[in-house]
Amino acid sequence: MKMALLTRDSTLYSSQRLRAAAEARGHQIAMIDPLSCYMNINAALPAVHYQGEILSHFDAVIPRIGTATTFYGTAVLRQFELLGSYPLNESVAITRARDKLRSLQLLAREGIDMPVTGIASSPDDTGDLIRMVGGAPLVVKLVEGTQGIGVVLAETRQAAESVIDAFRGLNAHILVQEFIKEARGRDIRCLVIGDRVVAAIGREAKEGEFRSNLHRGGTAHPVTISDRERDIAIKAAATLGLAVAGVDILRAGRGPLVMEVNASPGLEGIEGCTGLDIATMMIDWIEQHACPGYRPKTGG
Repeated sequence: MKMALLTRDSTLYSSQRLRAAAEARGHQIAMIDPLSCYMNINAALPAVHYQGEILSHFDAVIPRIGTATTFYGTAVLRQFELLGSYPLNESVAITRARDKLRSLQLLAREGIDMPVTGIASSPDDTGDLIRMVGGAPLVVKLVEGTQGIGVVLAETRQAAESVIDAFRGLNAHILVQEFIKEARGRDIRCLVIGDRVVAAIGREAKEGEFRSNLHRGGTAHPVTISDRERDIAIKAAATLGLAVAGVDILRAGRGPLVMEVNASPGLEGIEGCTGLDIATMMIDWIEQHACPGYRPKTGG
């Protein structure tokens, strides 16, 4: 099978592991920087150009598109979809997951529990917004943040108002979210492939920090999840249309709550912690589902 891996940095652990896993199974795989692609968009002869050449057909495309390049990266992925390449995650699903507001609304529609979350446009509604999510302490998040970037814990009402005003002054779109105190800076990352949770780790924030992201200095350990947590993770990924996803869950007093669904989960932390070969599982999924003339299942 001929595959393309869309990545801006081919030296990253996840990119290297996916490349090695594909080659170990006898596949050809090309590392392609999506920002170096340019496209001919027409009905008669659509094409993707790269480094001065028209790319030949790929049976499958593995998107490893960073948040900062979501717009153009997913446009390139859509072009490959138009050409009949199978995407490990579809472009529409990735854009859904990257928009925290949209993804939370979709999860809520399916009855998936999450921290109480609010959004408002007018500064006149800030007081009501804070009360609606249960008051301080609370969490303020950028709608398009990732890896804990743009996530602020406001411990008092005054601090919350200041943070919200500061973000608004930058014309940033933000969410205000209930702070789950009993989680104590811990969450669970469930790695979902298709209809299975293939791995799960517990993540814990470093001292003095509330964000458990490994990029923020958090630590990880293997964890056993409940049947309910497993079902929620699988349902959350399916709701957004993702074949592969990292679903982050908080253990709250009222039960498991989905905090976020990541469309491009890193492999280094979860493979290192569990010893599992997640990269090969992803290649195996492609082998089972890639077919000639693939057309995306999700519209839009």
